[in-house]
Amino acid sequence: MTAPVVSGIFVYPIKSLSRTAIAESGIMPGGGLAHDREFALFDEKDVVINGKRYPRVHHIRAKFDLRVLSVTLGGEKFHLVEDHTNLEHWFSDYFGFRVTMKRNFITGFPDDLDSPGPTILSVASLNEVNAWFPELDREQIGRRFRANIEITGVPAFWEDRLFGEPGEVIEFAVGDVSFQGVNPCARCPVPSRHPDTAEVIPDFAKLFSARRQATLPAWAATGRFDHFYRLSVNTRVPASEVGKMLRVGDEVRN
Repeated sequence: MTAPVVSGIFVYPIKSLSRTAIAESGIMPGGGLAHDREFALFDEKDVVINGKRYPRVHHIRAKFDLRVLSVTLGGEKFHLVEDHTNLEHWFSDYFGFRVTMKRNFITGFPDDLDSPGPTILSVASLNEVNAWFPELDREQIGRRFRANIEITGVPAFWEDRLFGEPGEVIEFAVGDVSFQGVNPCARCPVPSRHPDTAEVIPDFAKLFSARRQATLPAWAATGRFDHFYRLSVNTRVPASEVGKMLRVGDEVRN
């Protein structure tokens, strides 16, 4: 087996919208990647707008240019900071209710406040899941599971080595950055939906879980699987790593 290496780094500048691929990223004070979930949309009750609660987010085509901190929506380009009010108007018109957009460039808006580091997933695992659902386009699989870091050079579900039994964390490194692997990520309804149309695959979670259980590797910490609708690794990054860089091509060592 060759050494596991980072083959892709992805951030989601506006939480729940499209991802953008980058060659490198710094670790922020909250433990996440720079620009990942840096912005988030909130409804009239000040509750975050995400794919779990608002499937219409899948229809939004967002193209980001982080070099100039811009997003293009419906052919219109906005600066993510300077055009803040105009962006709120655009999203309010789209959803049909008042939307506010907030920014947090220190911690971002992670789903898992206990493990806010980058999520990690192997390309081989994505390929295996694609084999379970051969009707799906392979590129689409990665967009459904929305990991931050994809790695190559390992077999399917190798990343299950990066977490231990409940109460245990696994120390590992990606390039110069130290990580703590915490648990396999519990999935929500989002992977069952087409990332562009929100069309749902019936019984996706049930079919996925049955295959995941059947293919669970011997090295996986079984105590972490109260159910098998889990994929990718949730992590923490110690405060000592803030400011360090992750790059495509970095080796993963555990």
